[in-house]
Amino acid sequence: MAGSRQYPDEPSGPFPSPPTTVEDRKERTIEIQAPAEFAGEPLDDVVEMYTEFDPADRAQGIPPTGDARIRDWLETIGDYSVNVVARHDGDVIAHAMLVPDTDEPSAIGDNSEIEWELAIFVLQAYQRAGIGTVLLKNLLGHAGEIGISHVWLTVERWNNPAIALYERVGFESTGTESFEQEMAILLEAGEGDDC
Repeated sequence: MAGSRQYPDEPSGPFPSPPTTVEDRKERTIEIQAPAEFAGEPLDDVVEMYTEFDPADRAQGIPPTGDARIRDWLETIGDYSVNVVARHDGDVIAHAMLVPDTDEPSAIGDNSEIEWELAIFVLQAYQRAGIGTVLLKNLLGHAGEIGISHVWLTVERWNNPAIALYERVGFESTGTESFEQEMAILLEAGEGDDC
């Protein structure tokens, strides 16, 4: 078992995996993709999304603000993170990632032995349209396909819509600090499907 965090006894899933195309609640066609490499155009497109992101919706200091700081942040985690994006009319409008919780990400071998921290961001104009749910499920499906089984996150305790979303897909509360709620999910590694 990975690390010292508590995880649910039963795995969740299966989840769909990218590529996926869906219609959101506002009848917009949304494409979910997992870039093979998080560099070049895919990275540039995500940087552009974060430059448009409302700083008032930042959580725990991320995403950073300013093009250079955003690019540096994404490049720092990009080599080891697992990334899924949502696009509308070609533009990235949401990004979800898993970052390995290890001091030596270059030594990653067996993904099932590593704990992965989740972060997800949806541009304000696309929130409350079901995109976050689809993106999250596709990230978890992609993660399961590549052998990731232990995923955790922290969310501000008063962010009830986010907590409800995480619980709907199978995350369970594992602890609280003064203003953060920690949640975790156990995935069936290798069990992604197209539902």
